[in-house]
Amino acid sequence: MNWFTGILVYCMVWCVVFLTTLPFGVKRLENPPPGHEVGAPERPMLWRKVLATTLISAVIFTVIFFIIEQDWISFRPNA
Repeated sequence: MNWFTGILVYCMVWCVVFLTTLPFGVKRLENPPPGHEVGAPERPMLWRKVLATTLISAVIFTVIFFIIEQDWISFRPNA
């Protein structure tokens, strides 16, 4: 895996993990003020979710990198 493919794989893993962490810890406002969306979270804690996503993605990417580099899964045609 070259560096460009590694960056692309990491970005794809990061996006998937981020979308799965978004719903955790979300509480809606009971009586939102006028002009606010009813479904908007009270405290979305996005920076905490970005940090957790980055750490989880690094672990998942390390596993994927190891599997690809050990040729357990190969995307190259057999020569």
